[in-house]
Amino acid sequence: MFALHILVFAILSLRTVLAAPASLWSGKREPNGTTSIISQSTISNYFQRPALFSRAAYCSISQVATWTCGPSCDALPGVEVLASGGDNGEIPDFFIAHDTATNTIVVAHQGTDPFNLLSVLNDVEVTKSNLNSTLFPNAGSDIEVHDGFQDTQGRTADLVLSTVLSALSSSGATEVAVTGHSLGAAVASLDAVMLKMHLPSDVSITATVFGLPRAGNQAWADLVDSLLGSSFAHISNQLDPVPIVPAQFLGFQHPSGEAHITYVASSGRATIEACPGQENEYCSDANSLSDFNILNHLGPYFNGISFGTWACW
Repeated sequence: MFALHILVFAILSLRTVLAAPASLWSGKREPNGTTSIISQSTISNYFQRPALFSRAAYCSISQVATWTCGPSCDALPGVEVLASGGDNGEIPDFFIAHDTATNTIVVAHQGTDPFNLLSVLNDVEVTKSNLNSTLFPNAGSDIEVHDGFQDTQGRTADLVLSTVLSALSSSGATEVAVTGHSLGAAVASLDAVMLKMHLPSDVSITATVFGLPRAGNQAWADLVDSLLGSSFAHISNQLDPVPIVPAQFLGFQHPSGEAHITYVASSGRATIEACPGQENEYCSDANSLSDFNILNHLGPYFNGISFGTWACW
């Protein structure tokens, strides 16, 4: 069976590279090109906190509700959990919280077993559909996203939206941070676009996600670029195969904003490169499903942060 998977992976690795705009942090529009090293201060200031929240989403609902989820919760004091849920099945665990240290409303989604996710996303029967017009009222008819991701996001969307709206009002916060890993990264990306369409224009929305699979078509990638711009970042880790599925020849495309980890030292210090444009040929798009490391999907990513339930104690 594993050999069969390898054969399928090799076939699906034949993909095209579609160039499109946008540099992640500078906000400049430029074509695909060589990468640049991201500073350690940027990693600490912009990636660390979302990664800790994403890791916390793997912990049990009871641990999250009382904010006793081990290292992630210990590293994020002053978090007030406003809502949480999930069944580790059709509804992966999630939570909405008020990060009082930054006065930010946080939405975090749990990931899933990477082997199962790879199996699903390598299925040649992978289908796309138009965005839900109620949740995404300003989406064009040409925008299509992965059916499974949209179904999963739709099961929590109403609660996420209502809780965020209420929290913004009660806390006086004007910033929302959305995050997740793996399947949770895809759901968080959909959440970020939904919130951008529904929240007041003076509310700042950032999405920082990890191990993101391709979630939609070229029009979806362009929509993310246009709505979120440099406020959207997706971090890929070395030879992780998840960011290169579903395959581009099936009509899937990443938005801009990739930050690609090329090396992680034993100390936890990582080398991360900013990748201009969509599907940059120097970053995860250069990976092959005939030569990958699924453990890279779990981590470590940087500063010793890996994803999974093991870090909840």
